[in-house]
Amino acid sequence: MNKFKMKVTAVIGVILLIGIYYYVTLPAINIHASEFWMYLVVLVILAAVVFIRKKNLNRYDWKESKGLKVILGILAVLVIAYVAGSVLSSPIVNAKKYQELLTVKNGEFTKDIEELSFDQIPLLDKDSAELLGDRKMGSMVDMVSQFEVDELYSQINYQDQPVRVSPLKYASVIKWFTNMREGIPAYIKIDMATQNTELVKLSEGMKYTTSDHFNRNIYRHLRFNYPTYIFNDLSFEIDEDGVPYWICPVKKYNIGLFGGTTIGRVVLCNAITGETKDYAVEDVPQWVDRVYSADLLVELYNYHGTLKHGFFNSVLGQKDCLNTTDGYNYLAIDDDVWVYTGVTSITGDQSNVGFVLMNQRTMETKFYGIEGATESSAMSSAEGQVQNLHYTATFPLLLNISGEPTYFIALKDDAGLVKKYAMVNVQKYQIVAIGDTVSECEESYTNLMYKNGIKTEAEDTRSVETLTAKITKIAQGVIDGDSHYYIMLEGSDEIFDVSVVDFIDIIRFNVGDEVAVEYKKGEQVDTVLSLNGKTSEQISTKAAKEEQAEDTAGDSAQTE
Repeated sequence: MNKFKMKVTAVIGVILLIGIYYYVTLPAINIHASEFWMYLVVLVILAAVVFIRKKNLNRYDWKESKGLKVILGILAVLVIAYVAGSVLSSPIVNAKKYQELLTVKNGEFTKDIEELSFDQIPLLDKDSAELLGDRKMGSMVDMVSQFEVDELYSQINYQDQPVRVSPLKYASVIKWFTNMREGIPAYIKIDMATQNTELVKLSEGMKYTTSDHFNRNIYRHLRFNYPTYIFNDLSFEIDEDGVPYWICPVKKYNIGLFGGTTIGRVVLCNAITGETKDYAVEDVPQWVDRVYSADLLVELYNYHGTLKHGFFNSVLGQKDCLNTTDGYNYLAIDDDVWVYTGVTSITGDQSNVGFVLMNQRTMETKFYGIEGATESSAMSSAEGQVQNLHYTATFPLLLNISGEPTYFIALKDDAGLVKKYAMVNVQKYQIVAIGDTVSECEESYTNLMYKNGIKTEAEDTRSVETLTAKITKIAQGVIDGDSHYYIMLEGSDEIFDVSVVDFIDIIRFNVGDEVAVEYKKGEQVDTVLSLNGKTSEQISTKAAKEEQAEDTAGDSAQTE
């Protein structure tokens, strides 16, 4: 009876050990998961140990034991199958299949990438967002002792604005124990264009997060609901109503046992209730932005660019081999987030042959064959303009400025704060503009493009018209530091813009006075070219002559 109890106890102990190992490591029960094969190997090794202990075998008896040989044979089969599966799934054997995982189309830059208004340009990178998030959290006296900000900071489109969002997390296991009933009460939302940082408090706390423990840990919660799914990197997002969700992409293996990873399904998990919904990748809701991680998309493009002529060519001859540059950034286009990165030859020269945009929701990829400087070269050019300040350039964002592909770069000080902005022309990276604000930087950049012949003034084809009438309304305004008078004339609904700098006589006129104007029509106001027969050039010439006469008279008086 004692031996039976000992056997039962041993069996229960082994089962508990296996269960604890599974509970901690959470392997997917799927032959495509490397963790599952390791789990099987551990089980077989454990079975061998139990068998040896049960039979009380010494090392001299191992060779004679048929049972042990069977167990070790199973172990050998598992190891051989795993190694063979790895080799047969690799690019060495399947270069063509890997190269065709990603479909790349040629795009049209000015058509696909529209000019953005300044309130839609993400000015911050992840590091800067983390600084703002930590500052905001530090100001929340009622929470800072219990919670910290998670490092996720997912970049998404929220109500047509580029934002980064990140949940709070428990500051320690003790803080989790004391706050677990209410859950995590808020998340951080940072507008990447305005730098406005908001702590969004929830009416009900999040119960399923990465910092929760036991069954409420998001990874364990997903594993027990989907034991066969192999999840890729999780991201934190909010829907259009601000409800927090975990976006959980499910890996799909297209080549052999372990190769050709893409995404086949997506599980959405409500971070508050833990409710999950399973979608095929093509049916994911529009508000979801991050299905394919940036790293996965970059890996797929590198397969596409390097394996055109087989695996060994990618290592040895490297003919026609292209890969992405070091780093990437994000662009918001049509309510989707696209990964941007440059494309260069695999030999790593200092110029790009083009760049790619890759949609994080659909995997759609477009290549733009625009040669120019690499991102690192552009960053060095920007830093060179402010080398006395020792600012550090962030990885560029690709913008369309007046039809020109342009690197937009934030320049940060040693504390990680953004101090200036730079714009560098992709094709002529010696053209670098610096500004304290985005608008100032853009104005300087536009002037440089005019100066270098990249951009030319559009020909003014408007006809010159004339009107003589009495003034019915008159108002004054200031544009770029210059005074302007806006007048309306009898019998016309047009508004006429008269520059005081060009036509100083305008200050002599009042409502009821008659004037004769030559003008060109504009969208909102008409530009006055002459006033009472005098053009701005005539007035300028007259003023210059009067100034010269005054200077001559002054010199004569001084001589006397």
